[in-house]
Amino acid sequence: MNFRQQKTSKILVNFVFSLIVYLITIGAITALTFTNPTFTLADEYNNQILVGVDFSGRDLTNDSFTKSILRKSDFSNSNLSGVSMFGAHLEGANLEGANLSYSTLDNATFNKANLTNAILEGAFAFHTQFRDAIIDGADFTDAFLRADTQKELCKIAQGTNPITGNVTRDTLFCD
Repeated sequence: MNFRQQKTSKILVNFVFSLIVYLITIGAITALTFTNPTFTLADEYNNQILVGVDFSGRDLTNDSFTKSILRKSDFSNSNLSGVSMFGAHLEGANLEGANLSYSTLDNATFNKANLTNAILEGAFAFHTQFRDAIIDGADFTDAFLRADTQKELCKIAQGTNPITGNVTRDTLFCD
């Protein structure tokens, strides 16, 4: 075998070896994909009708309820930290003692909702409605609210949050 044939043979052996390794790797990845499904860290309840559903006492961290209808649902004492409720309808929902810190509540409707002792620290609620909501003891520390919404909430704000110790009126910067 001359030098040229040896070089060609070596290149061919390297190519075949690389191809075999590639095929084994692809096969292993495919097998792992179908035998060990990955678990999602958050559930999605987007665009669903969940009227009167009981979510009380649950850890719903980072879940998504975007544009869902959640009228009269029970989220009392639930951890909703980081949740997305963008555009959700929560009329008459019970969120007493719920942790909504750092959640997205923009365009949501909390009319007649019970937010007693809820924590809304750092929540993004710029275009959110709270008409006739109960906010006794709610903590709005660093919540992003429109000025007119903040002014309306100040008219009914009272109490101290039992978890954070913050006075509702102070967290809303009421006069």
